[in-house]
Amino acid sequence: MSAIPITVAYGDGIGPEIMSASIRILQEAGAELDIEEVTVGEKVYLSGNTSGIDPAFWDSIRRTRVFYKAPLTTPQGGGYKSINVTTRKTLSLYANVRPARALAPFVETKHPEQDLVVIRENEEDLYAGIEHRQTDEVFQCLKLISRPGSERVIRYAFEYARANGRKKVTCFTKDNIMKLTDGLFHKVYDEVAAEYPDIESEHWIVDIGAAKMADKPENFDVLVLPNLYGDVLSDVAAQIAGSVGMAGSANVGEHAAMFEAIHGSAPRRAGQNLANPSGLLQGGIMMMAHIGQSDVAERVHNAWLKTIEEGIHTYDIFRDSVSKQKVGTKEFADAIIERLGKRPETLEPVSYEGRAGIPDAASLPARAPAKRELHGVDVFLDWTEDNRDPNVLGEKLSAAGLDELPLTMITNRGLKVWPKGAPETFCTDHWRCRFGGYVDGPEVSQQQIIDVQQKVHDHGFHIIKTEQLYTFDGEPGFSLGQGQ
Repeated sequence: MSAIPITVAYGDGIGPEIMSASIRILQEAGAELDIEEVTVGEKVYLSGNTSGIDPAFWDSIRRTRVFYKAPLTTPQGGGYKSINVTTRKTLSLYANVRPARALAPFVETKHPEQDLVVIRENEEDLYAGIEHRQTDEVFQCLKLISRPGSERVIRYAFEYARANGRKKVTCFTKDNIMKLTDGLFHKVYDEVAAEYPDIESEHWIVDIGAAKMADKPENFDVLVLPNLYGDVLSDVAAQIAGSVGMAGSANVGEHAAMFEAIHGSAPRRAGQNLANPSGLLQGGIMMMAHIGQSDVAERVHNAWLKTIEEGIHTYDIFRDSVSKQKVGTKEFADAIIERLGKRPETLEPVSYEGRAGIPDAASLPARAPAKRELHGVDVFLDWTEDNRDPNVLGEKLSAAGLDELPLTMITNRGLKVWPKGAPETFCTDHWRCRFGGYVDGPEVSQQQIIDVQQKVHDHGFHIIKTEQLYTFDGEPGFSLGQGQ
């Protein structure tokens, strides 16, 4: 077998120690790797490059298409970009795969039967990072959910389940509140699930779903979630399985894949031969399966389980009642290497035979775009006059409407306050004023939208943003006000 080129970053803090240990284990197990080392992280940040990425990195990753990354340190303070976020979004690594399996009784957990995988959408949602301060009192973060972004990660979750012999894929959203964004994710999930009748599917509202996962994680198999929920709940899943410090992650896209631990660089532990390399090694095991060296992945995974089972533990998981020997980073790697070719006896051995492990990105079927029609506009204002009385605002703004686009509603932080709002409602300086929005009414023109905005401006109001109100195939592409 010819060596597979991979890009490797040894990282910051404990990164160089755990990467050296992980690479040594993989190579002793027979991994055929052609390593291109790159410098990213703290050294690059401190040289004045706020991205933390040397330009040569992109050349390497485009050649190898595989990035094995140790934890990195992002300097504190503003202006420094997260390398993880930059890499995931630049290379479109849309599926973040995070297994969370309990290793009871050898690693402490309240959930000894837990064996689930969280697949997190990696590019969209609130992590789009589009934020604005719109008024003196109100800040905004845009939540962006797209159909192709949702479909890619959901389809990937079902392909992962099928490739790895998993029986069920569960979706968490909050679409009882966010009916358009989370509603789209849920709708696409239902559409894709119908194409996989061999795999059980279910959906939970994220709050009760998260509670159930934390209480009985053994009832879940594969979870697929929008970005924020996936970020939070994958850490919860890892921690209740035993430790966030032992969890690995695969970030998969059409053009490349990145493999890492989910924990940070822990600079206080650096250089002391203390750190547990298990999380990064788990990322390396997933990498080996992804590049077609599943025999190495299986050999390393079982040797690692055997080492854990025999009580050879680093300080973070050491317990007098279970552990037999406390070892450092290097010694833990030595113990795994000594057990290559062995399989655990109490813990369930793993087998990668006939399974893809980390399958390639899924392609999307073509679909025709929906028919879009314009029916109104939401004009957002910064307004504090007249004791912030929405009835006064409604009276003044009504004169700015057109016959085809009258003022129909005012909301404050999403709650309808005009007409017929409640006098007890607290209002900030941030107002959404809807002109038109009649789904069954005639289509309006862009010029009419401009004319309304001009009249609002001419009446002395300060416009901070606008959102046009469209229907798509006759369905409204905008929310109503709470309380309507």
